[in-house]
Amino acid sequence: MSRVNYGAKPIMLPQPVLIIATYDENGVPNAMNAAWGITTDFSEITISLGKHKTTDNLMVKKAFTVSMGTEDTVIPCDYVGIESAAKVPEKFFRAGFHATKSEFVDAPLIDELPMALECKVKSFSDGILVGEIVNVSADESVVTDGKIDLKKLKPIAFDPCNYAYVGLGEKVGNAFKDGAKLK
Repeated sequence: MSRVNYGAKPIMLPQPVLIIATYDENGVPNAMNAAWGITTDFSEITISLGKHKTTDNLMVKKAFTVSMGTEDTVIPCDYVGIESAAKVPEKFFRAGFHATKSEFVDAPLIDELPMALECKVKSFSDGILVGEIVNVSADESVVTDGKIDLKKLKPIAFDPCNYAYVGLGEKVGNAFKDGAKLK
C-alpha cells in the first residue's frame, strides 16, 4: 500500500455541520456554522470556536443550541458560516431562519433545522466551548418508532479535503453487534 502525506491538517471525516444558535443581550437570535465539534461525554459537547458574535452571546446568556445542518438547508447553513453578525446583524433572518425559544435553556431553536442539542455553557476558554447537553429535541417529521431517523433528518457533513458538504450514505453495519462475530 502506498500512502500520500498531507502534513498536519485538521482532517477528521466526517465532520458534522453544526449550527450554533444563541440570543444576544436583547434577545435577538444569531447562528453560526461550526465543523470542529464532537460529543465528549454522554451529556457534553465540545466545539472549537474563534471570536464571533456567537461567542460574545455565549458569555451573556450562558446557553446555546446546536442543530445539525441538513441536505435541504445547505444554503442557509453555509450562509451563517460565511457571513458575520457583527457586519450583518439580521443574518439569522436573512438566512430564512425562524426561532423558537428552547424550553430548557436561554437559546433559540431554529425551526428549519429539525434536530438540536440544547446546552448550557460549562466553560469557554482558549477558543474551546464545552457545553452541558440538557436536552435533545427533534421535530416529529424526523422520528420513526420513537428514534431520530437519519434517513429523514438527512444530516450533512463537511468534507475539509474538498471544501464540500456531503450527505450520509446507507447503513453498513450494526454497532455493538457485528464485531461480536470475531469473538
